[in-house]
Amino acid sequence: MYQVPDQHGKRAVVTGANSGTGKEAAKRLAAAGADVVLAVRTPEKGEQARRDILAEYPEAHVEVRRIDLADLASVREFADGLIAAGRPLDLLVNNAGVMTPPRRVETTDGFELQLGSNYLGPFALTVRLLPLLLAAPAPRVVTMSSGMANAGRIAFDDLQAEREYRPNRAYAQSKLADLMLTLRLAEIAAERGWPLLSTGAHPGYTRTNLQTSGPGLDGRGPGPLTSLAFKLVPSQGVERGAEPLLYAATSPDATQGGYYGPRWALVGPATTAKPTRRALDKAVAERLWTESERLTGVSLPAHA
Repeated sequence: MYQVPDQHGKRAVVTGANSGTGKEAAKRLAAAGADVVLAVRTPEKGEQARRDILAEYPEAHVEVRRIDLADLASVREFADGLIAAGRPLDLLVNNAGVMTPPRRVETTDGFELQLGSNYLGPFALTVRLLPLLLAAPAPRVVTMSSGMANAGRIAFDDLQAEREYRPNRAYAQSKLADLMLTLRLAEIAAERGWPLLSTGAHPGYTRTNLQTSGPGLDGRGPGPLTSLAFKLVPSQGVERGAEPLLYAATSPDATQGGYYGPRWALVGPATTAKPTRRALDKAVAERLWTESERLTGVSLPAHA
């Protein structure tokens, strides 16, 4: 089991920290001494996660703050609250997401839900929090992708799936975008001489409510094939599934633009993963970044 290095004196934000890999990552960061912000859409669920963590680690420093990544106003409010407090941010963990809702749903801002929640919200949050991150001595941003990124393509001609919506295709696009965010942010940090480390991870096939909450948006739950896959495909619990994320977030051996996942693709201890070739297309990554700035209205700080 991966041992998180000492995190005393560090502040971390973990999105989607009320369940699954986010909750596990937050718990283990807090256990290692970090001051952890549970960034969640539903505060009541966040408070329950906080109670669970404190029950296991009574000395942990954990607070709950609301953010809805499907609402750019909520992202701005969350970031402004942290900036107003003024404390440098050592670690941002972009973990929250939604997976394969059966029909096309839009965010508050009119984005396709998966692109908005999984990518555009985290993009806006990352860029807004850069001033706090760059005030820390050795900040990191780790973004959760997925093995489904390998099947993804950035469809600039129908980015919001308005002409045709396919749940898996939209999900794969959003997770490819997350991986491209990791790699492009790493390039920008190098170009600007920032001390910031941008890393990515994927959890393999980890048993969380992600596989059911998206398909269950229409009230029917996952279909028979999906339910069968839960039983037949090798999978792992969140303790192991969160390890690539924790490695990317805390290991002294993690590298700029590094990507980490389970050793045997779907399961196993954390190891270096190979990004899909499409994620390495710099022209597409730069175009995606520019389009993301336009859609979210959030741009890099001019003088950072």
